[in-house]
Amino acid sequence: MSFEDIKAAIGAGLLSFPVTDFDADGEFDRQSYARRLQWLSSFAAAGLFAAGGTGEFFSIGYDEYDDVIRTAVANSAPNVPVLAGVGYGTRIAVDLARRAEKAGASGILVLPHYLMFAEQEGIVAHMKAICDAVGIGVIYYARDNTRLTPDSLERLADACPNLIGYKDGMGDLKLMISIASRIGDRMVHIGGLPTAEIFAQPYLEMGVTTYSSAVFNFVPELALRFYQAVRGRDTTTINALLKSFYLPLVELRDRRRGYAVAMIKAGAELVGRPAGKVRSPLVELNDSERQTLAALIAAHS
Repeated sequence: MSFEDIKAAIGAGLLSFPVTDFDADGEFDRQSYARRLQWLSSFAAAGLFAAGGTGEFFSIGYDEYDDVIRTAVANSAPNVPVLAGVGYGTRIAVDLARRAEKAGASGILVLPHYLMFAEQEGIVAHMKAICDAVGIGVIYYARDNTRLTPDSLERLADACPNLIGYKDGMGDLKLMISIASRIGDRMVHIGGLPTAEIFAQPYLEMGVTTYSSAVFNFVPELALRFYQAVRGRDTTTINALLKSFYLPLVELRDRRRGYAVAMIKAGAELVGRPAGKVRSPLVELNDSERQTLAALIAAHS
């Protein structure tokens, strides 16, 4: 796929972050992950992020990473681009990006660099090194300690033809409007806040036509129904699902740190698609919270 093809594909539909499957011993479960990708690919997702945030990129070992990406590519529909998460410092991120390209990924999602806050020129240099290292599309993920200004993002876009996307995980509307005005359709703009559905409606008005849905892992039909309602500006359906499902889900997610991932894995298990437990330092939902999540799912099945 060309860079324009990937941009068009990603911007035209809903994106998903598959969880990564671990077995009873906490090891990567290739067969279970393959079945998950096959199942998710049967729905109309515009792109799948392998080893992303919901996929516990931060806990996947160097000895597992290539296998995770290869398995995702081999078991996704041919017309669904697989985008691989990379991160940490520049040398590690560059190495992972090259390995992801070799494993067949269509693109790269650059997760925040490790711990340190950095100046604009440092973040630009970090991103440029990753873009220069591969011949596939690259998406910049703005959140936490990585925050490019519109000026910096424009300079980076001019220097890197394969920088195809900007994913927002901060919720700074002023910054998003400034970037949309400055960058236009040079990049695909992606909503990337946790439980992105909460922000999907106002983001659409800024030209953010797509977002990544974590709940796609366990209620894909509902996730797609909500996405279509957003794109169709069906406020009746949007408000009803926000009230009955998404806002209660966010309340559950916010009870403990790390539940943005643990809750999704619990949901997958509750619908008969178990992916194993989250790896430390994350923790599992307790029994009462699982019951709350099960009731939400049952009410929307």
